[in-house]
This record gives sequence, structure tokens and C-alpha cells, in this order.
Amino acid sequence: MERITVVLADDNLIVREGVRALLGRDAALEIVGLAADYAEVVAAAVRLRPQVVVTDIRMPPTYQDEGIEAAREVRKLLPGTGVVVLSQYDDPDYAIRLLDEGAAGYAYLLKDRVADAGLLGRAIREVAAGGSLIDPAIVRELVTPANDDGRLSPAEEDLLHQVAQGRTVKAIAASRGEPPEVVNAEIERLFLVLARGASAGLQGALRRLRMLHTAILRRDEQGETLSRLLPGGLADKLLRDRDAAGRTERLVVTVLMSDVRGYSAIAEATDPAVLASQLNAHRRAMNAAILSAGGTVMQYVGDAVMAVFGAPDPTPDHAARAVHAACEMHVRQRGLDAEWAGQGLVPFGLGIGISTGEVAAALLGSDERVEYTLVGDTVNLAQRMQDLARPAGTVAAETTVRAAGEHWPWKPLGPRLVKGRSTPVNAYHLEVN
Repeated sequence: MERITVVLADDNLIVREGVRALLGRDAALEIVGLAADYAEVVAAAVRLRPQVVVTDIRMPPTYQDEGIEAAREVRKLLPGTGVVVLSQYDDPDYAIRLLDEGAAGYAYLLKDRVADAGLLGRAIREVAAGGSLIDPAIVRELVTPANDDGRLSPAEEDLLHQVAQGRTVKAIAASRGEPPEVVNAEIERLFLVLARGASAGLQGALRRLRMLHTAILRRDEQGETLSRLLPGGLADKLLRDRDAAGRTERLVVTVLMSDVRGYSAIAEATDPAVLASQLNAHRRAMNAAILSAGGTVMQYVGDAVMAVFGAPDPTPDHAARAVHAACEMHVRQRGLDAEWAGQGLVPFGLGIGISTGEVAAALLGSDERVEYTLVGDTVNLAQRMQDLARPAGTVAAETTVRAAGEHWPWKPLGPRLVKGRSTPVNAYHLEVN
């Protein structure tokens, strides 16, 4: 059985070793690294790439909220990493701050309860799979002041608990067999009921629940779109400018599309659990390469990745950034392939297509879900360039070559007919080792 890898962080040696001993009793978990402060947490995560980081909330140098800040930095550098924050403070505001950018892959537990019925082990498993968990004691603190007067029905109380636990609207809808929009409407009605009878003691709980609800609405289900990985600037833009949703902008950008060659054949011959682990590692590596070059991952579709450079915030060197990201993606995938070879796993051949040009960009969606969407021939052309990158490698349209600069090792492929175009397109293969 493949074990879940964990980096454990706490500045108190006794606590750290105690938690380490506790986790060591769980055969499904493997402690691969230890840390004692913010810098060590981030460095260990980047070096060891664990599936989960377990960290204290307060650590050196300031003993404020370094654990939460470290968790955010790790998730920024290594999207998809699960995070469990341990705290001796039962103030719900700490849990809310951890979740205010999305609940997926986060857990918040009280230190004095981590050994209760395997709660810590359960939390690690939950976040490793993209789920979330809040200590039941915190959930009680969140919801009890709100329903002390007995105004909530059993169904409303159950819904309130699910919201406080950080469950997504979609997850709640799936468990109840209802459309997401119905559940979202019920949550809004629930808040209205609470607000009508709000007393001074109720306001704090209501504020917290609204913050949690906002966190849930910002986050999509893992693997559908990248709303949980969108750069902070985009989320801030939507909060600052409510009219941004639905407004279309015309931007010149560079679009990158990648694809794992022969993925269907690999899937047919590989154990699903092993393949899921490989795909997760692949996505994390590709995402890290794109983000490090200043790109925005737009979408995961199975083994394919779509990214854009120059949006939502325009950058003059977006084409060069995209080419740099493509090179780094190949480097990171070769590193993964080398690791997998030692385990007898099938390598992933990577094909990448790049195109530069004008697109229509917009924030589209509903109250519970917002997507950043690109429309235009540039997007389609990136897909066609990716089709030409066979059996593997990177192929770019002439527009990208002109914008990125000829100092890159381009090899002309000549005019090529591609689907959706009546005239040939000049394509170039990027010759990199």
C-alpha cells in the first residue's frame, strides 16, 4: 500500500516528537520531514514534496500565525498539498482565516484532541484526498450560538453544521440528491432566518458563517477548474469590482496546452490507484512550472492542462514566460519519469502547444461558482499546436515565436494544415534537451 507522506512542523520538540510517535503508529502514514519554524516548513515542503503538511499554528519568529502563513505559501508553491493545522486555541476565527481562500485540502484541529479516535489520522487522510475537516469542537462553537433559541428545524440545523464544517455546495448537494443551486438558495434562506432574529450574541456566529460560506463558494471541486488555484489578484479583482463578473475584456495573451501522450493506453494497463498517484504528481509538477513563470492554470481535463500567460493581469513578456514554462514542464516531467522508472511505472510523454493572440476574457458564473474563461481562435490554435507536438515536445505558432523572440532554439516545421483552418499555419518545434 502506498503510504501518505507527511512533513511535521512544531517549534516545541516534545510536542513534535509526541505527534511524530502518534503518527508512527499509523501504517498508512510516513513522516518524511520535520520542521520547527516558518522557513523550515516551506523549505521542507519544497524539498520533499509531501502529500500533507501538519503544522502548529504559532511558530517562530513572531509566534503569531506562522503556521497558517506557511500553509498558504506551501499551497501556493505546491498546489494540491494537503494541510493540517494544529492549534491550542479554540477561537473559530483561526479556522476561518485558514479557510478564507477555500476549504479544499485543509484541516484545523485542536492540539489536545488530536489523539481522539484517530482524529489526526482521519484529518490527514481527508486533506490528502482534497477534502477538509474542522475539529468538531470548533464546529460546535460556530453553530451553537446561532441556534440557541431553537428557531432552526432539524434540516436547517444539519445544513448549518455542513456549512460550518467547510463542505462545498456541490458536496452538500450530492449528499442530498439536489441541484447545487437549490442548496445554495437554502443556505441563503438559512442566513436570512438567523439574521432576522439576530441578537448581540448571534452576530459573531453569523459573521463567521458568512465568511465560511464565502470560502466555500470561492472553491470548485478538485480537478474541474482552477478556481481554488487562481492567483490572488483575480479574486481581489472580483471583490473590488463586482461588475467584473460577466464583463468581457479583450487581451493579447499566450495560451499553453499540454497533454500526456498515450494516456488511455497507460490507464488501461495501470492499477487505478497507482495511476491516480502518478496523475496527481504530474499535475502538481505542471502547475508549479506554470505558476513559477507567472502563468494562470485555467483548467484540468483528465491528463490535459490549459494555462494562460498575460491574464488576468497583462504582462508584456507573456509569450517568453509561456515558452519558459513549457521548458520547465518538460524538465519536471523528466524528473518524475526518472523517479517512476525506479518503481517500474510507465513514464508520461508530454506534448505542449503554444499560441499567442487576442482573446475575449471574462469572469463568468453564478453566485456559487465563478470561472475565468478565455474564448477565441488563439485558444483553438494552441490546441492544434499541441496536436502537432508528437510524439512529444513543444510546438508553437508563428505568433508566439515572433513575440517570444528568435533566441529560443526554434526549428521551422513549415506550413501545416490544422483542423478549423482553411489556410496553412506556420509552426515551430522548440529544440530543447
